[in-house]
Amino acid sequence: MRRFVEGADRGQSTLLPECLDDWVDENNPVRVIDAFVDALDLAALGFEGVEPSATGRPSYHPSALLKLYIYGYLNRVQSSRRLEREAGRNVEVMWLLGRLVPDHKTVADFRKDNGRAIRKVCARFVELCREMGLLAKASVAIDGSKFKAVNNRDRNFTRAKVERRRAQLEESVARHCHIYQVKALFPENPDRLRH
Repeated sequence: MRRFVEGADRGQSTLLPECLDDWVDENNPVRVIDAFVDALDLAALGFEGVEPSATGRPSYHPSALLKLYIYGYLNRVQSSRRLEREAGRNVEVMWLLGRLVPDHKTVADFRKDNGRAIRKVCARFVELCREMGLLAKASVAIDGSKFKAVNNRDRNFTRAKVERRRAQLEESVARHCHIYQVKALFPENPDRLRH
């Protein structure tokens, strides 16, 4: 394959292993997530499992799962199964979690059991952004929802259209009342109604 940029041989050994920190740029948002979560007092915010239990299988620290949750939120990855896959293949998430790969059930349980504490973290993050001047006083948030609108001429109403329709209905009612009155007067000869 001449005249093409070639990749490294996958089977090539290196004398010194590459550092994972070299793969994450200094300005990468995962570094902000890491510093933000490390500065939080998770026990005061109400996270469960901050103090490890004395017996049983060791669990993941809530800070690692919170970092994964925030990363997923910022990158529009909400599914716990997709977060599990990202932890196993995404270099940024590997750096953020120290190559931990929590399974989807652990991620889902963390989200379910710590909902109130996660909301407090989100409020603290917005507060921090305001302190740093990253948010203006008036913010608009758009969630990207799409709605199908049905607004053809037959389905939208203005005041003028409503008034015209009301007048048509009143005229129609008056006409029908007049016909029934005439029928009542001339029940033997219905042909007179046509004149």
